[in-house]
Amino acid sequence: MTQLAPSDRARPRRRGLVERARRRQQAFRVTVLTLTTVALLVPLVSLFEFSIRFPLTGEVSFDAWQRVFAGNTGEYSTLDVLWSGLTNSLIMCVLTVAIMLVLLVPTMVWVRLKVPAMDRAVEFICLLPLTIPAVVLVVGLAPIYRFLASTPLGSNTVWLAFAYVVLVLPFAYRSIDAGLRSIDLKTLTEAARSFGASWPVIIVRVILPNIRTALISASFVTIAVVLGEFTVARFLARDNLQTALFQINLSDGQIAAVMSLLALGVTTILLIALDLLAGRRKRTTRKARS
Repeated sequence: MTQLAPSDRARPRRRGLVERARRRQQAFRVTVLTLTTVALLVPLVSLFEFSIRFPLTGEVSFDAWQRVFAGNTGEYSTLDVLWSGLTNSLIMCVLTVAIMLVLLVPTMVWVRLKVPAMDRAVEFICLLPLTIPAVVLVVGLAPIYRFLASTPLGSNTVWLAFAYVVLVLPFAYRSIDAGLRSIDLKTLTEAARSFGASWPVIIVRVILPNIRTALISASFVTIAVVLGEFTVARFLARDNLQTALFQINLSDGQIAAVMSLLALGVTTILLIALDLLAGRRKRTTRKARS
């Protein structure tokens, strides 16, 4: 009878240890995911219950939902306040994302290629808004917006996008910085320049496609910040989604709860759609290359 070598006898034992470790990791992932899901769903379920249960009597009614979709909210005969705030917030999302990308991407590319010694200074400037409370920012922004109100730009709420660019700089910088670090920026630009490409062409057709994921992440964070911002808009007496919800909440808390859930749902669907679109484009690009 042949005897197994020590290495052959140890192989099943190692396989068993690896399998048990894999099961423990799987159980840990499921536990963490379950706890995270519960922590996220409990406030949403509570908010939904508040929107359908009358606080004094405990009676369950979908009257608030019916009034929202019918356009009648009691004291507010229509949802003009909400639609106006939502429209302003969506326009500011587009403006803020556009200004942020136009400002950050060329600047970061130029600094990394031409003056890498300034990289730390640019990072410090971009991260500085994290250390300044929004209330303090409003004190500095108020004179600027008072001046803008006297110009042809006027006092339109959408110009809050300029202030929101400052608020999103730290988060957008980190996302774009991670994307630029993941590619060989110098080699790509030198190769493109050797083929006669101009700098705008290099940025649009060479760099941006290679950091698409980072740009989408920065855009996600920007949209989330703009849709959830309240302090700056409130202190500067501008109307956005959050100030509209605040005004409606003063007269009907259930209506505000309904609109908060709808706004959260629409925002989530928007972000998922953008993520799916980015993933589809990435798969299409990989198939084209293969």
